[in-house]
Amino acid sequence: MLTIGLKILKTIIKMNKTEQLTFPWSKPNNSSFNDFYFEKNNHLVLGNLKGEEDLVIYGTSKAGKSFLLQSLCNYFSEANKSSLYIPLKELNSHETELLDNLEKLNLVCIDDLETIAGDNKWETAIFNLINDCLLSDCRIVFCSNINPSFISFKLEDLFSRIQKINKMEVYPVKSDNLTEAVRFFADLRSINIGDKEIAYLINHTRRSMGDLVTHINQLDKLSMQLKRKITIPLIKKVTEN
Repeated sequence: MLTIGLKILKTIIKMNKTEQLTFPWSKPNNSSFNDFYFEKNNHLVLGNLKGEEDLVIYGTSKAGKSFLLQSLCNYFSEANKSSLYIPLKELNSHETELLDNLEKLNLVCIDDLETIAGDNKWETAIFNLINDCLLSDCRIVFCSNINPSFISFKLEDLFSRIQKINKMEVYPVKSDNLTEAVRFFADLRSINIGDKEIAYLINHTRRSMGDLVTHINQLDKLSMQLKRKITIPLIKKVTEN
């Protein structure tokens, strides 16, 4: 299981010694590719994530990209390989030394790549990490809300390096498949919700899988607290607040 985390010790091999480092982001994470609703247009993304090449995945917010990165880390963990997930947008107040020696790992997943654009310190650190990974057996996978060809990096060398990495778009769930996708998620979590309630939820909220998953989780929690079934009145209570 991937641990993303607050005061979590990670073991990095440095200068033939084992050094324990403390990273400032943390929560247990059980993300798995099996728990992601893959439409046909995202099957190639899955195949490339499970491959061996460096990769940049990009797409709209709440398309599930961060979930896929975390799933990839767990996929490596299941194969007894070391990995680390790094959400750059949470590291603005931290030093770039957090990236030092990560090339000793088997996999580094870097989320929120676009958030460092214009920050010379972080751009340089990411450029150096890519170079270090190229010289080692460490695979590096990036994630961005923006097509990396349009990220305004100040460091031209970083832009050039990123352009040489294979890029794949993660597409959001199509409107026609939202009902099936929500049912997939509800069944996965053993959440009891009827087809009529799913239809109401989809038609009365943003037609975004990320938002729908949030609402389903809220409904599940509230229904257990109130010891009530998930009904349309309960959906209204959650979505109108």
